Amino acid sequence: MEKIIAITNQKGGVGKTTTALSLINALRMRGIRILGVDLDPQGSLGFSAGLDIENTSTVYEVLKGTADIRDVIVSTDLGDILPSNILLSTAELEFNSPGREYLLKDQLDKVSDDYDYIIIDTPPALNVLTVNAYVASGALIIPMAPEILSLLGISQIRETIDSVRRYYNPGLKVLGILLNKFNARLTLNREVLEMAEEIASRLDTHVFETKIRTSVTVAESPAHGESILVYAPRSKPAQDFQKLLDELLSART
Repeated sequence: MEKIIAITNQKGGVGKTTTALSLINALRMRGIRILGVDLDPQGSLGFSAGLDIENTSTVYEVLKGTADIRDVIVSTDLGDILPSNILLSTAELEFNSPGREYLLKDQLDKVSDDYDYIIIDTPPALNVLTVNAYVASGALIIPMAPEILSLLGISQIRETIDSVRRYYNPGLKVLGILLNKFNARLTLNREVLEMAEEIASRLDTHVFETKIRTSVTVAESPAHGESILVYAPRSKPAQDFQKLLDELLSART
């Protein structure tokens, strides 16, 4: 498993933040030094980890160079978090200097030795923040919901990945497509799985063997400032995320 992984899909509602926080927490539970980076102006990763994202320094100040990354990282029971909030929404206009694609990478390089893994939660868009995540990462995980609309726009992700590989990060990999909210008994879910496998082949990757099953507890856990692994450890999604981490670690080269 690559050290820095971005969870990405330009469509919202596919489970990016749930996937990011669950992997962060699962790694922390195994005694692994883990940092979660919230690169979404909605600040969902930090909020879901129980942080007061409106009254703290964030990745925005870090990228601007007005705060030291080590002073902004917050230690939580779920794992260390570099939080975000709505101020980051100005990034596309504000971060316009040459080399802006390397802003996040340059900052993460400062703390890379402090962690075994870094997980980046990206915004539901293909913009300068997403490109920063791709440039800083060794690999991507693409979550998808078992819905037809969730499959749309994957060609745009491919174009962005190809551009980042061409100009900034030639070693960037796609670890796989992750199906969230999955119910194998539903015909549509099975049909989407077949289409996801076709899309994965275009991205030179695969659909993860582990599928994250649906449960109301996934929606409930953020309100409690907990990951699904803490809020409902015996739930099907919690078991699935632990299994996903096993799959990722077993594929380690």
